[in-house]
Amino acid sequence: MRQSGLRILALATDAFGGHGGIAQYNRDIFSALAGCDGVHEVIILPRIGMTSPDALPRGVQQLCPVRGRIGYSLAALQAARKYKPVDVVFCGHLFMAPLAAAIARLAHARLWLQAHGIEAWHEVSWLHRRSLETATLITSVSRHTRRHLLEWARIDPARVKVLPNTVDARYRPGPKPDRLLKRHAVGNKKVLLTVSRLSSSERYKGHDRVIRALPKLLPEHADILYLVVGVGDDRSRLETLAAECGVTKQVCFVGYVSPDELPDYFRLADVFVMSSTGEGFGIVFLEALATGIHVIAGNQDGSRDPLCDGALGTLVDPENGDDLALAIRAALAEAIPPDDRSARFSLDRFAGQVGELQKLFHPRRLGQATEREGLVPL
Repeated sequence: MRQSGLRILALATDAFGGHGGIAQYNRDIFSALAGCDGVHEVIILPRIGMTSPDALPRGVQQLCPVRGRIGYSLAALQAARKYKPVDVVFCGHLFMAPLAAAIARLAHARLWLQAHGIEAWHEVSWLHRRSLETATLITSVSRHTRRHLLEWARIDPARVKVLPNTVDARYRPGPKPDRLLKRHAVGNKKVLLTVSRLSSSERYKGHDRVIRALPKLLPEHADILYLVVGVGDDRSRLETLAAECGVTKQVCFVGYVSPDELPDYFRLADVFVMSSTGEGFGIVFLEALATGIHVIAGNQDGSRDPLCDGALGTLVDPENGDDLALAIRAALAEAIPPDDRSARFSLDRFAGQVGELQKLFHPRRLGQATEREGLVPL
């Protein structure tokens, strides 16, 4: 006889053993679900990632990743049959919505769909839209993404909730690490930091905007150092841009940094800056806030949410280079607020929000939105 509680089949791009913000978000939400009294089991089928990740939370099972579209679809069907009855199909990305909706129908399960960012900002194909509209629940990482989705999706706004990212407890204030001070010859230099992929398809991150702002800062901060953490095919273009702007000595392309060492890079910095125009949320902003440094972000995308509309950091027009330079100059001159600016995004709070959401799938009517922006009540 099956134990009580929901069995959730999660179709995800990656999760445990994966890298990047979406993988981290998936790990957080699946761990939180497994810890809910109303959930019996979470079974994850990833597209990419490790075949045998490290220890999984109790109640979580991760199947072997399947990359190909056809192979993944067949594996999802097999998982739905093997682990039936399935109560909820969790779809971790909008592009997988048709498959997830089909699996949910075949399994007589309800659909929970996750929207992260730019993929949900513009109307999708008829099939994807119809699949999304069958969802019992849609969670969005930010108000910005929720608003864009509701512009084209014919769905009751009460079924679209905001579930923001959370931040790892490893990110906390601390002294600038000696080994990194020596590695990058920091000395007394003021350090700017961006952590992001350097992808030609993600130039909206705004590395080039920061590089172009540096010459405007040199008269007052000749000792400034801009650390760029991340890898990707756009690095050579950015290196060329730094040379054209005459700031080659001020820009250091760090490359890949392991997750264990990344918190220390945030502590090394004085200001985290990423003037993006395409963020769904931006977990790196939370990591910067949690380590106690100044944060600068763009005001045209989901970056507004981690900075709480400017209450926790500085929002600028990402297309205005003068505004960006002024914001960096001001941040370098200001003291860091003593309070923990990331507390509202703690893992405990996130787990509480997930606990409220999973109740919607128990035998009861879907609750009505209790806050204007669809935020999960606690």
